[in-house]
Amino acid sequence: MNILLIEDNVSIIKGLTYSFEKNNLNLVSKTNIKEVKEYLVNNKVDLIILDITLPDGNGFTLYEDVIKGLNIPTIFLTAKDEEDDIVKGLEMGAEDYITKPFSTKELLARVNKILLRSKKNNIIKINDITFNIDKVVLYKKDKPIELTALELKLVNLLFNNIGKVVSRSTILDKIWEWTGNYVDDHTVTVYFKRIREKIDSDIIKTVKGIGYRIDEE
Repeated sequence: MNILLIEDNVSIIKGLTYSFEKNNLNLVSKTNIKEVKEYLVNNKVDLIILDITLPDGNGFTLYEDVIKGLNIPTIFLTAKDEEDDIVKGLEMGAEDYITKPFSTKELLARVNKILLRSKKNNIIKINDITFNIDKVVLYKKDKPIELTALELKLVNLLFNNIGKVVSRSTILDKIWEWTGNYVDDHTVTVYFKRIREKIDSDIIKTVKGIGYRIDEE
């Protein structure tokens, strides 16, 4: 698990780095928004601990403009303890809001709770089909199903939007993005026909004239 601490207080960085390492948690720290944006381009982050007052900007703005769109669970850790700020942080979509001074033990407990929930959410089981989002592997009765790279990407797209319809136009755009090849509606139909045959299951629903959907069990 990779945890990103966005904080410019050196004492807090040192203290949390030591405590997280003792608890076998990998903590990477960045002190400003510029560093965070650069880091998020090439690194997978499982959870973010975010201060609001940063040297080159505001943590609320960073969360709204960058982090929220990446769907990374976030805990605000800040001296801003006014009720309006707490409500704002939670309404924006943050997992938690902790005010300074804080208990490291309590922070670790909340971090572990979020990571455990996220880990469970990354393995989706529907009937006898299981999809591991982190590994991008599809299983039937615990045996891996052989799919092409493109078929796996299409399955991944549906599982990451579980319970929602993914439109044909979105699928066509994604195939173009992934392969650089133009395909038509008929080709998309063929792809999903093959996927259904390989998984031997009806979990992929066709929404006539719109797209495809996988529902939770």
